[in-house]
Amino acid sequence: MTTWRPDVLGDGYEQLELPLGTDPDGEGEISATLVRYQPTSTELPDRAVLYVHGFTDYFFQQHLAEHFAARGYRFFALDLRKCGRSRAPGHTPHFVTDLSYYDLELDEALRVVRSEVGGGVLLAAHSTGGLVLPLWLDRLGRRPGGTAAAGIRGLVLNSPWFDLQGPSYLRNVGTALIDLVGRIAPRAMIPLPKPDTYGRSLQRDGWRYDLDWKPLTGFPIRFGWLRAVRRGHAALHRGLDIGVPSLILRSGASRSAPRYDSTIDTVDAVLDVRQIARWAGCLGDRTTIVPIGGARHDVFLSTPGPLAEAFRELDLWLAWLDGAAEADESAGSGSAADASADNTVSVLQRTMGEHA
Repeated sequence: MTTWRPDVLGDGYEQLELPLGTDPDGEGEISATLVRYQPTSTELPDRAVLYVHGFTDYFFQQHLAEHFAARGYRFFALDLRKCGRSRAPGHTPHFVTDLSYYDLELDEALRVVRSEVGGGVLLAAHSTGGLVLPLWLDRLGRRPGGTAAAGIRGLVLNSPWFDLQGPSYLRNVGTALIDLVGRIAPRAMIPLPKPDTYGRSLQRDGWRYDLDWKPLTGFPIRFGWLRAVRRGHAALHRGLDIGVPSLILRSGASRSAPRYDSTIDTVDAVLDVRQIARWAGCLGDRTTIVPIGGARHDVFLSTPGPLAEAFRELDLWLAWLDGAAEADESAGSGSAADASADNTVSVLQRTMGEHA
């Protein structure tokens, strides 16, 4: 039985617990939490967005849900096991030793969303979620019917984590060490600096969230978790086939700093955007990557100018996705190839004209 209850975000937001059974990493019973935004409406759209957060994160970006709703999408977000709403006493925050473990809650969340909506589902993710979702889609594509049978229309990635930032030796010798220690002592913490610069930047700009679920200095990084991430990176770098078009939004520049200053408001202070650009082509299918000048690591938590630009680029891509679907349907109805091509051109011209 599906029982939704009020969510911490208030009016219009509800949550549903997704029981997952016993944790394969040995931390007892676990669950994930599906959140939906359902404003008062006499008619609900027949398509949806399913959003997945990153590390030291959970869903709280109400303006993102409301933006998609205004464009004709039902909005759902998933707090993964041991994250945000889904974390229980005794759970190590965000800890998994294999990213494929997330398939369980992703499959179940997709099932619930499709049962409520009936139409296609657009996936969206931020940071580590932007690695988790492509890996899941690649595995999903090998099942009977692939992503098409699953009803997935496209993928929007917001500053996805595609490689390990820092000096090159960390990606070579460091990865070998991570692999070794991650197998022997998976919960051992990696001794790393814990700057609060990114968190301070978000708070100074007025973004508010639960500091127990998203602490300013982040949760500790553990060898077993980072080993799982590096194995995910390796799979991505070998090339994936996600089966759907994707949009990747990222900042125009990266910078780290030991303490906050105003320049942190206009850069990705977490990931190296050059790595995002380098590995974007490994997703397969059609990929559109757009740098947003002045954006933060979470592009949709940027200052007003870059945030508006990010939403504009998102809307352009959504319009293109709708146009491409129209063209595909026209081609599949028996139209001649040249008529299909003319239809595609007219759709794109109309799309660009609307956003000029």
